[in-house]
Amino acid sequence: MKVLSVASEVAPLIKTGGLADVAGALPAALKAQGVDMRTLMPGYPKVLEALGDGRQILTDGDLYGGPAQILYGKAAGLDMYVLDAAHLFYRDGGPYAAPDGFDWWDNAERFAALCWMAARLCAEGHLHGWQPDVLHAHDWQGGLAPVYLQRMGVSHKVGSVMTIHNIAFTGSAGSDMLGRLRLPAEGYNSGGFEFYGRISALKAGISYADRVNTVSPTYAEELKTPEFGMGFDGTLKFRGSAFSGILNGIDTEVWNPVTDPKVIPYKALRGKAKARAALTEELGLDPDRGPLGVVVSRLTEQKGLDLLLHALPRLLERGGQLALLGSGDAWLEEQFLAAAQANPGQVAVRIGYDEPLSHRLIAGGDAILVPSRFEPCGLTQLYGLRYGTVPVVANTGGLADTVIPLTFATRTAGVATGIQFQPGSGDACVAAMDTLCDLWAQPKAFQQVQRNGMKHPVGWDTSAAEYAALFAEASKHP
Repeated sequence: MKVLSVASEVAPLIKTGGLADVAGALPAALKAQGVDMRTLMPGYPKVLEALGDGRQILTDGDLYGGPAQILYGKAAGLDMYVLDAAHLFYRDGGPYAAPDGFDWWDNAERFAALCWMAARLCAEGHLHGWQPDVLHAHDWQGGLAPVYLQRMGVSHKVGSVMTIHNIAFTGSAGSDMLGRLRLPAEGYNSGGFEFYGRISALKAGISYADRVNTVSPTYAEELKTPEFGMGFDGTLKFRGSAFSGILNGIDTEVWNPVTDPKVIPYKALRGKAKARAALTEELGLDPDRGPLGVVVSRLTEQKGLDLLLHALPRLLERGGQLALLGSGDAWLEEQFLAAAQANPGQVAVRIGYDEPLSHRLIAGGDAILVPSRFEPCGLTQLYGLRYGTVPVVANTGGLADTVIPLTFATRTAGVATGIQFQPGSGDACVAAMDTLCDLWAQPKAFQQVQRNGMKHPVGWDTSAAEYAALFAEASKHP
């Protein structure tokens, strides 16, 4: 089976979050399932540089305001189609925002262009000997592709799957953009892509794709409730069995404490102590205090970082430490920096994104803290499991699906892999810090939880098989 993946970011080429990790890891994971997946993404400067001399596949003389071409080649070991449209993507800044931090004014058109060319690849793929059976759209940036498949008259031949990585981002545009975005007027209704009086690219994907999934079974159930569905709960319930949850995995070659070139490698917990010592020295933390909780995250209220601020005094009071890497809301950045200044040797904060440091934090930490109010899947807790860094997580979404919580029963059975607490509660986060410190005070029990985590399956094998089955359901060629 041939699948065209349409994504706005793909690791290791461009990454702002978990979407990139999934889009980068799935093609290799699916090969064992007999799925030939290729990826279409925008031609950001770094992507074009990595691609080098690609082969021209399709051209468009006026793609939302300028000429464009699709280039095919290899980049970062992936079979890539890259949309080279300088007027849309060859810019300084990030994939979605300008250097000033504000969203690009033409994001709706930029990613509509990506979706349009994805549909063209599906319609005209035979021109270069590779024709997709299924189009796989990721988040709102790929959401218009199933609509364009229908408009081009190929939706009866090419199936479509829409994956929701985070429903909070809807891809909104004014209704006056219908013509500009090449959308059919008859689709602007509650059963199509209309969402509270505006166009939603995410709603388009949910409504038009043959199958819809999200990145964990628990998040799939949560999205069908008003509390978590953010206005899409009715539409998702309407899709019935066509909507499901498939848990994310991680690339266990990239994230492997035995071979990771970014850390002091280790196989057993005795070796992990060396990674911990190196990290505390690097960050100026007291090596004799603990537990050392680490955070690698966007700094937002969705991620529950304000709850962690509320619980931080208890962690420090109990002798624990915090090392944080991330960026996001200015007030959260300021609060964590102030905490670091007020607690030298106990709190270290690095604002920004640093991939090697993220590996060193997860290798050297005792616990990975993920206090999210909601979390579609989450990947850092999976990295923590892999590296023997105990996850302390909110009981929501993929965090609930991937961490076996420490309870009397799981501790007695010797199967616990982490600590869970009620999402959205500062007091519950404080209690989780107490549980962590109590466990840390019992070295044998703490090490048992670490070892359990390191044995827990976190790769793509099971989920890749589920994706292959989902693509088979969506395919028009059984």
